[in-house]
Parts: sequence; structure tokens; C-alpha cells
Amino acid sequence: MAHTIRDIATALGAEAAGNLDLTVSCAAEPHSAGPEALALALDPKYAGGLAKGQARAAMLWPGADWQELGLEAAIFAPRGRLAMAGLSRMLDAGPAIAPGVHAMSVIDPTAEIGAGAAIGPFVTIGAGVRIGPNARIAGHVSIAEGATIGADALILQGARIGARVTIGDRFICQPGAVIGADGFSFVTPERSGVEEIRSTLGQRDEIREQSWTRIHSLGAVTIGDDVEIGANACIDRGTIRDTAIGSGTKLDNLVHIGHNVQVGRDCLLCGQVGIAGSSRIGDRVVLAGQCGVNDNIFVGDDVIAGGATKIFTNAPAGRVLLGYPAVKMETQIEINKALRRLPRLAAAVAELQKVVAKS
Repeated sequence: MAHTIRDIATALGAEAAGNLDLTVSCAAEPHSAGPEALALALDPKYAGGLAKGQARAAMLWPGADWQELGLEAAIFAPRGRLAMAGLSRMLDAGPAIAPGVHAMSVIDPTAEIGAGAAIGPFVTIGAGVRIGPNARIAGHVSIAEGATIGADALILQGARIGARVTIGDRFICQPGAVIGADGFSFVTPERSGVEEIRSTLGQRDEIREQSWTRIHSLGAVTIGDDVEIGANACIDRGTIRDTAIGSGTKLDNLVHIGHNVQVGRDCLLCGQVGIAGSSRIGDRVVLAGQCGVNDNIFVGDDVIAGGATKIFTNAPAGRVLLGYPAVKMETQIEINKALRRLPRLAAAVAELQKVVAKS
């Protein structure tokens, strides 16, 4: 997919200089860029790599002396990562899925497939499913009965979409994701040990045998527009009401959303985040990798939680959290500093004890 420097700059709304008719067909890091590549040197610290590669054109930081760097053309990106988003969109050809429905797929006669669909081999689509126009569905995907998916969906290999799941437009689903599996809900005939511990915070009057009775999941999953789901992520269906993911939200690989959870708009949930059942996540919340959210709590709008933070209680809007358990980030940093001082403090106390013992 060759593009001229002029076309790329115009699409990105960026300034360009030099030979604007020069074409590039891919992007590369400066040191490994060939003559057909657009080198990405978005910071002065990457400039040295240009001399090691063979790039004739590069995407550079504003004010860079492109001629001094030995280039024939340059694009200037005031916000580098945003420019990379646009560039990557232009250069990504997407998966190779032939138009139409592959002969080795099974589609229920009552399913409605929108115009322009491309459905790969070994796809199964159940009764009453509705899929919007221009859907691209790769091999080995299954979509269960009653599911609805909007326009321009991209669903990649091996994804599983459960019964009655509702998904908006421009949905992207990476391989192996499971949307709409049953929630993890069980109860014991008598009061369980877990219930007792929740009320006593550690004390158990008696340990007795118990068995678990399944609570079936009657709800489904509702997902808004422009949502992306990472590889092997799991979103459980609700018990009665639907589990919900707001428009614009992005889930990384291996994220788990429990039953009845409500996630707001434009959230970013990074790898291995787990949100327990019936919690509510506000809008624009960012949870870094391996964050955990307790069940039945609320995380307010615009909360940001650093990696491996464990949120056990309600978090007010705009709070920046870190640690286990979660506290304000500045408090956790002070805690970490104090922990590093403990060996010196212990040595000082031991020395003081020796002095006191001698006196």
C-alpha cells in the first residue's frame, strides 16, 4: 500500500517538506528502515538511527533539520503518537478475509447478514442473529442465537459471542475473546464461610461442610459503539440485568469483566485487569495492568489507577490511585519510601537497645 508523503501529511493534518511525491509503503524504526519505508524518528533521541538505516523520508519532531539528517522528505508531527495512530490506520491492510460467506461456514437461515460482509471459514452464526453491513468475521468465530452486532465489525479468529449479546458499530474483537459466557454465581443452602468472613472480617465460629448451587445467568452483555476487546478477554453475562460496556471503551488482552458490571464510556482497561461482579466503573477510567476491582463498589469518573492496584472500596471521581490496598498515589509513594527506610530504622533501634542495656 504505497502512499506519497503529500497524501500522508494531508491525511494527518501535518506539515511536510522536501519531495512530497516520494512514495513509501511501510513504516519502520530509523535504524532498520529501507528506502521504501517511512522512518519514525519522533524524538531527537532517535535521530542517530537514521544514519544507520536507508530511509529517504521520515516522520520527525517539529523543527527538525530534515536536510541535515540526509533525508529527501519529512513529515513533522507535533504529537507523535497521535500521528502514528493515523499513519498506522493508513498502512494497515487488515486481515485477508474474502468477500462473501465462505462455503465451510454455517449460518442459520433466520440470521440477517448485512451487505458487504466478509465471513471466513468455519464460522457458525445462530438463529436470529443480526449483523450489520461491512462486517469482517475471521475463521472459527461463533456467534450464538439472538446476538446483534452493528456496522463495520471486525471479529478475529476464534472469538465467541454468546446468546442475546448486543454490540454497537465499529466493534473490534481480537482472537479468542469470549463475550457473554455465564457469570460466576454460586450460593450455599446455609450461610457460607465466605458470607461469615465478610461480616466478621476473619472470625469463624464453626467450619462445616458446604456445597455450591449454581445461579444461572439470565441477562446478556450490551456493548456500545467503537469498543475494542483484546485477545482472550472475557466479559460475563449478567445475572438478571445485562453486563454493559460503554461506547469508546478499550479492553486489553486477558481482561475479565464479571457479571452485572457496568463500565462507562472511553475507559482504558489494560492487560489482566479484573473487575468483580456488580461493580460500576465511571467514564474515562484508566486501570493499568493487573489492577483489580472488588465486587459491588463504584469507581468514579476519570479515576486513574497504576499497575497492580487493588481497589477494595469506592473511589471518588478524579482520584489517582496506587497500591494494595489502593490509596492516593502520593500516599503510596511515601509508604514505599518508608518501607525502604525500615532496615536502617531497625538497625538504629537495635543499636539504641544495646546502649540502653548497658546503661
